[in-house]
Amino acid sequence: MAARRHVVSGDFDLTMDELRVVAGYVVRHAEDVLPVFEQAVPDDPRPRAAIGAARAFVDGAARTKLQRVASMDAHRAAQAAPSEAARLAARSAGDAAAAAYLHPLARASQVGHILRAAASAARIGELAAGGDPAVGAALLDRSRRRATPALVDVLRRYPPVTGGSSRVARLMGALDDALRRTPAADEEEDDS
Repeated sequence: MAARRHVVSGDFDLTMDELRVVAGYVVRHAEDVLPVFEQAVPDDPRPRAAIGAARAFVDGAARTKLQRVASMDAHRAAQAAPSEAARLAARSAGDAAAAAYLHPLARASQVGHILRAAASAARIGELAAGGDPAVGAALLDRSRRRATPALVDVLRRYPPVTGGSSRVARLMGALDDALRRTPAADEEEDDS
């Protein structure tokens, strides 16, 4: 039974290693945009603390209350942020800490915990470029290339996201679609 501690079960199983892969992916995107929040709100350490809590988990620490509390704190910082870009950056940090607790439930809403930070980073890039969607597309392509086969395997256990009225939701849908169309590792080997 000791091995079960390393598996989270629901509609399917997720191992701690898989959760670390997901959290690592989200952390990279949150780290990319953290300066946007810190420039807007230099005296608020909550998003940086959330990324630190997420990084500790990615680096092998156990999931603890630290990730949950840091995630909620970063999301509170997002609510108080003065601009869309700063809100998205703080929310990405909160998502990074929350990724340690991704639920193995076959619901499309769970995909947000995997891809929303990447979509938010793309939106922040668009905003910085005066709303240029080509910048968002390029950043989504970078996010697609960052995704490991292990991350794509976890993503494919969830139903695809559908629709969404916000720009971030549409970017997330585009990234979700692109990653699901990525050949599986065994398919890539067969193409040689």
